[in-house]
Amino acid sequence: MADNKTESTLSSDATEVRAQKLKLLREQIGDVYPAHFHRTMTNAELAAKYEGLEPDVETQDIVTVAGRVYSSRNSGMFMDIHDAGGKIQIFSHKDTTSEEARALLPMIDIGDIIGVTGIVRRTKRGELTINAQKIEMLTKSLLPMPEKWHGLSDIELRYRKRHLDIMTNEESKLRFQQRSKILSGIRRFMEDDGFMEVETPMLHSVYGGATAEPFKTHHNTLKLDMYLRIAPELFLKRTLVSGLTDKVFEINRNFRNEGVSTRHNPEFTMMECYWAYADYEDIMDLVERLFESLALSIHGTTEFPFGDKTLSFKGPFKRVPMPDAVKEVTGIDFLAMKTDEEARAAAKAAGFEVEKDWTWGECLAFIFEEKVEQTLIQPSHVTHFPKDISPFAKEVPGEPRLVERFETYCNAWELGNAFSELNDPEEQRRRMVEQLEQAHARGEKAKQLDEEFLDAIDQGMPPAGGLGIGVDRLIMLLTNAPSIRDVILFPARRSKAD
Repeated sequence: MADNKTESTLSSDATEVRAQKLKLLREQIGDVYPAHFHRTMTNAELAAKYEGLEPDVETQDIVTVAGRVYSSRNSGMFMDIHDAGGKIQIFSHKDTTSEEARALLPMIDIGDIIGVTGIVRRTKRGELTINAQKIEMLTKSLLPMPEKWHGLSDIELRYRKRHLDIMTNEESKLRFQQRSKILSGIRRFMEDDGFMEVETPMLHSVYGGATAEPFKTHHNTLKLDMYLRIAPELFLKRTLVSGLTDKVFEINRNFRNEGVSTRHNPEFTMMECYWAYADYEDIMDLVERLFESLALSIHGTTEFPFGDKTLSFKGPFKRVPMPDAVKEVTGIDFLAMKTDEEARAAAKAAGFEVEKDWTWGECLAFIFEEKVEQTLIQPSHVTHFPKDISPFAKEVPGEPRLVERFETYCNAWELGNAFSELNDPEEQRRRMVEQLEQAHARGEKAKQLDEEFLDAIDQGMPPAGGLGIGVDRLIMLLTNAPSIRDVILFPARRSKAD
């Protein structure tokens, strides 16, 4: 097996030998990278068809398969080739294999892609095998593979050379197969629940729908500065106004020009939906049903491991108002306080450092983040957020300081954010103007009022519940991944020079 190195430190002899073999192959067989090759079945199909074949039994069935060579023994007499669905052993011998094919064996290296035609058998040891009659070179690999049993030990190299990571790491390969299954599961669940999928623009002339720093670009023909989408919210709400559907969703890529961590990537996937004539409690039920469905799809059960924990996606999840959660953990009763001054004084008395201009709601949210989030290991809905930090949600009846908003937490991570959506056009404009003034005060001079959205709301948006789910974090939990970069195929990273 090749040495476990893939950078410039790799022995020059290894690559030179492959280059020499390529030259010889071009001279001997001509096209070493043919455009066409027809296989009769994949390795997975082969394994399924011959699952019941007894040891030491040879069929008369001739098949054609293809795959990358992962191991070679006895001068190529035995080779294992892998495709996306699994591996198959190839046996070459003078009694069954053509002279032309056997002459090719010394030219085959680990990592090459070959096609094989032959007879199916199972060895005495139970290994499903093809007795090769014909072997064709389909792709000559010019670089050695990482050592199969250890893969890429350099974590940064795993992300930079993801193709090698997946090639040599079954866990990574499975994780991305599961990611695809989870995304399909979300789409199928939403459609089965009556939601219609739409696609909204990724290039915005006015950025909004969330508070975040955007990526900026420029449209040459329109001579217009534009921004990569930070959220699809305002377009999806306009869809709801249109009457196209009462239940709309989008699985979308968003871009935020902010920090990178094990839970943050500059571009990430969200599922965002809006449901007319529903409220945040209806959305809570939807989240629980969705999460339970995905767990069953991936694990066959609603309980599954994450690190040293066992998580349960079986509903109903715990539901707790934010003031109650803070009181339970810290003893501070924010609902008993009447003024911002009281809230700041209580926070300081409990040892928290708060800013002199913080409001009651900002103090409550800060202490929640500092002390309560870390306790939310099993899936939980935290409800009744302060209005101060939730300007686009409906007020809780009888408690104007709180709104009908919840966030779903698991493993101390926020997974989803939902509102009973504000649809009063005058109040919507007032709050957006206020938010714009705050942004300009912070120096965000490019921030503008989205008049097209406000015009749509003036037309009348039905009462609705809205939801955004961080899909990457959800996939992390369902696939037991410690970092968001483990579930994003090609995550953001510094350039190699850095």
